[in-house]
Amino acid sequence: MPEVNLERIKKNYKKRIIDGKIKKYLSLFGAVLVEGPKWCGKTWSSAYQSNSFYLITTSDSTRHFAELSSDVILNGKTPRLIDEWQVIPSIWDDVRIEVDLRGEKGQFVLTGSSRPDRNGVIHSGIGRIAKLKMRTMSLYESNNSTGDVSLFDLCNGIKIKDKMVKSPTIEELANYIVRGGWPGNLNASEEDMYVVPSSYANSIKEEEIYRLNEKMYDTKKMAMLLRSLARNECSNVSYKTLVNDITNCDGSSIIVETVSDYIEVFKKLFIIEDLEAYSGNIRSDVKLRKTPKRHFCDPSLACAFLNIKQKELLNDYNTFGLMFESLVVRDFKIYAESFGSNVYYYQDYKDKEIDIVVENQDSSWCAFEVKLGDNKVEEAANNLNSIKNKIESSGGIPPKVMGVIVGIGKYIYQRQDGIYVVPITALRP
Repeated sequence: MPEVNLERIKKNYKKRIIDGKIKKYLSLFGAVLVEGPKWCGKTWSSAYQSNSFYLITTSDSTRHFAELSSDVILNGKTPRLIDEWQVIPSIWDDVRIEVDLRGEKGQFVLTGSSRPDRNGVIHSGIGRIAKLKMRTMSLYESNNSTGDVSLFDLCNGIKIKDKMVKSPTIEELANYIVRGGWPGNLNASEEDMYVVPSSYANSIKEEEIYRLNEKMYDTKKMAMLLRSLARNECSNVSYKTLVNDITNCDGSSIIVETVSDYIEVFKKLFIIEDLEAYSGNIRSDVKLRKTPKRHFCDPSLACAFLNIKQKELLNDYNTFGLMFESLVVRDFKIYAESFGSNVYYYQDYKDKEIDIVVENQDSSWCAFEVKLGDNKVEEAANNLNSIKNKIESSGGIPPKVMGVIVGIGKYIYQRQDGIYVVPITALRP
């Protein structure tokens, strides 16, 4: 049986922001599901909270054990980690029933790197199994952010002190993007840091899509779609545009329904995620767009599908800016979700846009623009003030806090108009 030595894992574990939530949810629910892309650290974070561990593999032996009796998988010291549960979907209902029978909290931690079809799963698990989304490492988790500024404090109106900080070089910023937040890639050399994301990108095209079901996909068209999505990173690109992009690539024929189906596959593998448009507590007559933006789970994957390394990124300012925005969105989601807030973007029908909106639990909202360097702060601030004034003049509720997040910057400060300027390498939850 594939039991795993937990002591070795716990001894070498690098703590993650999600740890507190896993621990809290185990005290509130019978089981916790930690799901997210492969290699993001789900197994290690879940193992750190567990007292026994069972790894489900695709081998016939594991499947036969489960079919014969689920006890071999379920029985063990609690919390018991069941890694990659989706390989045998019937385990979901076995866990749910076992939680009901035991009537105790913190019995199981499940991990999953894909969402299986509902076939074979009878019950949603509501009330028994809590779900947590895990992402790749933020810059704070990888020790590339000093953590001088708390996003929680910032979004809750707590005064942030002006401070001088060490700015990364443009080359270092490019490295953070191309390397990504993959725990196993943090110590890679500058020459090799693109290898892990590229390997993952190749495995998605060649292997991972077939783990979801037995459907046959056109991998060539999938690869072209992934490349098109990477070119349109951080944009609310339409299905029609994606179809045209693929058709123009080599004349391949594809329909909107197929593109939609493929994107759902990518979402089930947690490699693509929508950034929803904000339509919350504004209450003005400003009409807002509702089309989501699509992001890769980590900017390094978008780079990998475009075959972009540090050198190419440094030679293409526009692409660098988009990939940097993707990195900031990733970190904001990790930080904001740790304290129960949600992340969106803002766009009205006059194409006025705010890169990131954080909605607090009290429904107040905060607006942030993302810029590569200090030289664009004035432009970003003018945009924020313009949108704020438009909302106020239309009888709406303006953002509680406004800020500009920069990549290259030596100072944390608040401008005379109240807008904060914070380098991403100074941010924490």
